[in-house]
Amino acid sequence: MRLDRGRLGQSRTDNPALLMLQQAFLRLLSHLPSVRPTVPQTLGLVLAVVLTLLPDMPLLAQDAATSVETATSLDERINNVIQPATNAIVSVIFFTVPIAGMDIPFVLIWLVLGAIFFTLRFKFVNVRRFKLAIDVVRGKYDDPNEPGEVSHFQALTAALSGTVGLGNIAGVAIAISLGGPGATFWMILAGLFGMSTKFVECTLGVKFRTIDADDGEVHGGPMYYLSRGIKERFGGSTFGTILGTVLAFFAALMIIGGSFGGGNMFQINQAASQFTSVTGLLEDRTWVIGLVMAILVGIVILGGIRSIARVTDKIVPVMVGVYVVAALFVIFGNLNQVGPAFNAILSGAFDAKALYGGFIGVLIQGFKRAAFSNEAGVGSASIAHSAVKTDQPASEGIVALLEPFIDTVIVCTMTALVIVITGASLNFTGDTSTAAGVSLTSAAFESVISWFPYVLMGAVVLFAFSTMITWSYYGMQATKYLFGDRKVVEYGYKLIFCLLVIAGSTMDLGAVVDFSDAMILGMAFPNILGLYILYPFVQEELDRYLRHLGIK
Repeated sequence: MRLDRGRLGQSRTDNPALLMLQQAFLRLLSHLPSVRPTVPQTLGLVLAVVLTLLPDMPLLAQDAATSVETATSLDERINNVIQPATNAIVSVIFFTVPIAGMDIPFVLIWLVLGAIFFTLRFKFVNVRRFKLAIDVVRGKYDDPNEPGEVSHFQALTAALSGTVGLGNIAGVAIAISLGGPGATFWMILAGLFGMSTKFVECTLGVKFRTIDADDGEVHGGPMYYLSRGIKERFGGSTFGTILGTVLAFFAALMIIGGSFGGGNMFQINQAASQFTSVTGLLEDRTWVIGLVMAILVGIVILGGIRSIARVTDKIVPVMVGVYVVAALFVIFGNLNQVGPAFNAILSGAFDAKALYGGFIGVLIQGFKRAAFSNEAGVGSASIAHSAVKTDQPASEGIVALLEPFIDTVIVCTMTALVIVITGASLNFTGDTSTAAGVSLTSAAFESVISWFPYVLMGAVVLFAFSTMITWSYYGMQATKYLFGDRKVVEYGYKLIFCLLVIAGSTMDLGAVVDFSDAMILGMAFPNILGLYILYPFVQEELDRYLRHLGIK
C-alpha cells in the first residue's frame, strides 16, 4: 500500500475544522521515516508531531466554541454514514435463538460452548496447570536467549492492559443492576471456563508466529494461526489454504476496526468525560485531554511491543493493585455484610433475572463496551502473547490462562462485591450506558471512601491509556498482515491512531463505537472455528512442554 500524498493534497472541504485537520495530517505524513528510528529520532518525531498539531488546536477549539451546531452536525453525519453498516453487522453478530423463553445471542452460545469444550478436552487445564502458570510468570523457567521480544510477565501485562479496562468498572455495575447479585456467579463461571479458551488461542499464537530475521520483530495472532495453521492442518491443500486465508482476512479486518473504535475513540471519550465531570476542568476543551493523551500514546507505541511492555508491566500491577486495595478496604470495612452478600450472589444465581443479567449483561454488555470481560475466544490477546521469549508455545498458553482469572475472577468480582455490599445498585436509574455504570461504581465506593471519585478518575484514565496502547499494537499487526510489513504502513497506522485519539475526545461517535465493538465480538466466529480445527496442535505442544519440564 502506497500513500499518494499529492492526491491527498488535492482534496478539498468547506468545513474549516476538517480542512485544518487534513492539513495537519499532511504535515504529519511528511515526517514518516523510511527506516526504523533510534530512540532520539523517535522522540524527535514525537516532538515534530506535537509541533505540527499545536498551531491548529486553538483554531479548532475556537471553531468548536463558535459553531457548536456545525460540530454536532459533523458527529451526526459520521453516525449517519456508519449507522446502516452498524445495524447490518449487529443484526448478524447478535442474532438470537430462543432458549427457555429468552432470546440468547448466538455469539454468546458460540463462546460458551467453545470454552466448555476446551476445558473438558484439555482436562481442566485452567485448574490443573494454575500453579505452573504462576511459576512461569514469575520467571522460574525464563531463558533470555530464547526467540521473542518480551518476557512472560511482560506479555501477560501487555495483554491484560487491553482487557482490564472500563468494563471492569462500568460493565459489572450494569450487569448487577439488570440481573441482580446472582449475575456475579455467572461472571466468575464465565471467567473460569474462559481460561481454557485463552490457553488454546495463545498457544497457537506462539506456535504459528513469524519472527523477522533482521530485527527480531514478532508477528503473531489469529491472522497467522488461522492462515498458516489451517493450511498445515489440511496438508497444504487448496481447501485448507482458502479457508485459512478467508478466516484470517476477516479476523484482521475486524481487529483494525476494533482498534480505532472500541480500543481508541471510546476509551479516550470516556476518560475525558470522567476527568471533566470529577474535576470540572476543560469541559469545553476536551481536545486538550485528547492531545495530551495522543502525545503519551505516541511516545509509547512508536517504540513497538518492547516499549508497550515496559509501560504495561508497571501500569497494570499498580492500577489493578490500587483498585483491589480500595475494594478490600470497603469489604473489610463492612465485614458483617460479606456473608449476606455471598448468600445473595449464590441464591440469586439461578434466578431468571440473574441468568439474563449474568449471561447477557456481563458477557455481551461487557464485550460491547470494549474489553469489560477477558476477550477469551476473540483471539486478540494472542497478538501480545505471541511476542514472548520462548521456544515452547504451550508455556505462553499456560501463562495466558491467568488473564481471565485476574481480569474477571478477581477485578470484576471485587467490583461486584463492593456494589452488592453497599447496595448502590438499588438506586440504579436503568441507564445502560457506560457513563452510568462508572457513576454507579463511583457512588458505591464513595459511600465508604469520600474521596474515591478522584482515585476512580485516575483509574479510568490509566485503564483507557493502557487499553489504547495495547489495541494500537493489535491494530498495527493486523494492518501489517493485510498491507505488508513496511515502515510507511506501520507509521501511517500509528499516526492515524494518534489523530483519532484527539478526535475521539471531542466527538459523540455512538455508531462508530457500536460498529467497532460488534467487529471485536464478531471475531469469535472465525477464531473459535479455527480453534476447533487446530486444537490437536495445542495438545501436541502441551505434551511436549510438560515432557520438557518433566511434569506428568
